[in-house]
Amino acid sequence: MNRRALLSVSDKTGIVDFARGLVDLGFDIVSTGGTARTLREAGCAVTDVSEVTGHPEMMEGRVKTLHPAVHAGILARREYADDLKALAQHGYGPIDIVCVNLYPFHEAAAARAPIPEAMEKVDIGGPTMLRSATKNHADVLVVVDPADYPRVLDALARDAADGPFRVALAAKVFAHTAAYDAAITTYMDRWAAGEGRVTALRRGEDTPAVAWPGTLVLPYRHMQALRYGENPDQPAAFYGEPDAPAGSLPRLEQLNGRELSFNNLLDVDAAVMAVSAWHGEDRPACVIVKHTTPCGVALGSSAGDAYARALACDPVSAFGGIVAFNTLVDAATAEMLVDTFLEIIVGPGFDEAALDVLRRKKNLRVLALPAAKSRDEELDVKRVRGGVLVQRRMSMAFPEEAWSVVTRRAPTEAEREDLRFAWRVAASVKSNAIVLAREGRTVGIGAGQMSRVDASRIAVMKAEDQGVDLTGCVLASDAFFPFRDGIDAAARHGVAAVIQPGGSVRDEEVKAAANEHGMAMILTGRRVFRH
Repeated sequence: MNRRALLSVSDKTGIVDFARGLVDLGFDIVSTGGTARTLREAGCAVTDVSEVTGHPEMMEGRVKTLHPAVHAGILARREYADDLKALAQHGYGPIDIVCVNLYPFHEAAAARAPIPEAMEKVDIGGPTMLRSATKNHADVLVVVDPADYPRVLDALARDAADGPFRVALAAKVFAHTAAYDAAITTYMDRWAAGEGRVTALRRGEDTPAVAWPGTLVLPYRHMQALRYGENPDQPAAFYGEPDAPAGSLPRLEQLNGRELSFNNLLDVDAAVMAVSAWHGEDRPACVIVKHTTPCGVALGSSAGDAYARALACDPVSAFGGIVAFNTLVDAATAEMLVDTFLEIIVGPGFDEAALDVLRRKKNLRVLALPAAKSRDEELDVKRVRGGVLVQRRMSMAFPEEAWSVVTRRAPTEAEREDLRFAWRVAASVKSNAIVLAREGRTVGIGAGQMSRVDASRIAVMKAEDQGVDLTGCVLASDAFFPFRDGIDAAARHGVAAVIQPGGSVRDEEVKAAANEHGMAMILTGRRVFRH
């Protein structure tokens, strides 16, 4: 009796060639449903599972492989005489290869399909066969990844499908099924929690209840090894979500430059987050990031104009920085970019002439990442010793319904436009964050300080270093002012309007200071603090 291979795959990539290779090596092919049809149409001889089980498929294919003829054939231990005797008694034969991949549940999850529709994509027989085969991997080769088909055929042809080879394939299966179950768990938890919608907090409201899962399952697959970690003596790798959403880092396409490091990807993530505040808007935006926080942000009439305006905020810090755009990068902009030493350029696209210019610098990393709306329901996970901290990702949408003018003087329309811009920037700056802005560009940024007063001093210093007169500019603070001294200092430097969350026990004192100085102030009722 020939050896038998059971092939039942959702992803048909390479399955015909794999089946032909197995037949050439003396295997009989057993298959199901769509896989059997695909193989027959390609001229492969196939035995239906129903012939093996002696029972027809039921319930539109819901029940077909859940039968002792299949699982006994997989689980029978070849060195156990009793197992082989049991097979013979029932007229069953051994199955020597199981090649299965699972129904595409991730497609239903990504489409936010309703539960009844998504449940139809939950595979039952596939995981069961895989688990049976991995349990008995010493006797049964188990294959879940189409990329492994050539090396499985090669190992069989050379009689080299030894223990370590089998263990490696079995380990891959458990990772595959674990990720599959994690995707289902995440989907079900999201629906149980009301599709993951969390009401935005406003001052004075109670914290909304969130139905956190009892067990947090985070499936990630290895994407690439990195040059190194935060320091050269730290090995590092990048793992991505199996079906990462548009606009996320697993979707990056590297078009030029040396390999990426751990720090590079941290900075790219920060830059992409910052520039996403202008996703879907017609006006080009540019963000320059250094050490995960912006050192220059601007809007412009073109990508090049936005870059020039962003660079003017702090050209010293921009040296060796990461530049992100929300629009196509053209050749004229590329010529400007190569004039400064930069680590990475990331944008939704680059025209061919721009790539020709940027590739003059062989080490300059050029990354294409199509823009996409931020998915606020995503989890933001931070590793701590012995566990993880989990929160909903900060929303990069900025509704103004809760904003209130709390000073006698309301901002002018030009000031309000600059306040909108500065507030978006503040959401991407590490706290304590102070942003000074005017006419759609930052003129000074103070970030990551232990004191908000120190952050203000740094923002002013950055502006003064570039010879900027701050008279008439606006200021954004990511969290409330605990004392009036911050407002007094801003007024001394000519700041005309302030935007901040409010919520301090000294809010009235802070408002009074703004009124004394003739400043306009908006309270947003929302903190955008980034630790």
